[in-house]
Amino acid sequence: EVKKLTAVNNINDISLVAQVAVFHNKRAFDTLVKKYQEPVRRFFMNQTLGDSQLSDDLAQDTFIKAYINIASFHGMAGFSTWLYRIAYNVFYDYTRSKKMTDNVDTSVAVSVKSSGNDSSGMKMDIYHALQNLKPDERTCITLQLMEGETIDHIAAITGISQNTVKSHLMRGKEKLAFYLKQNGYER
Repeated sequence: EVKKLTAVNNINDISLVAQVAVFHNKRAFDTLVKKYQEPVRRFFMNQTLGDSQLSDDLAQDTFIKAYINIASFHGMAGFSTWLYRIAYNVFYDYTRSKKMTDNVDTSVAVSVKSSGNDSSGMKMDIYHALQNLKPDERTCITLQLMEGETIDHIAAITGISQNTVKSHLMRGKEKLAFYLKQNGYER
């Protein structure tokens, strides 16, 4: 049943992509944006540890690049995998241009604390827990636990081997569990 739904979803996405690529149908692209805007933004929110302004900017860059490069989508993977690959590259380019290290930039952490739009302590604890992960671990954890991507899709998105993805997931989950347990959350 889930496979049928996924197949129908992929056919709908491919149909929309074809309309955009062949006929430059902006409404078809708007449909794709509406469908994937929230997951892509959520992916960036987790990567930036809750910086909503930066997440919005990176999501916008992702959709611009997707629109410009839509003809390069060949349907070998699902559209969402292709789109997350673009999002991953946008974030990678951003971090490389800012020369961010594995340590989180303090301005990101400060903006998370000062953005009053999310008063949930749990969400802040998740961002703080994610802060303890290496960037590749954070990406793999975000894609699997928060976006529901499979290991093979994560490998396709990141260009990391499946075994390395599994290692990042294992280490990331251990670090998250340790951090959350240290901060009063039980399994």
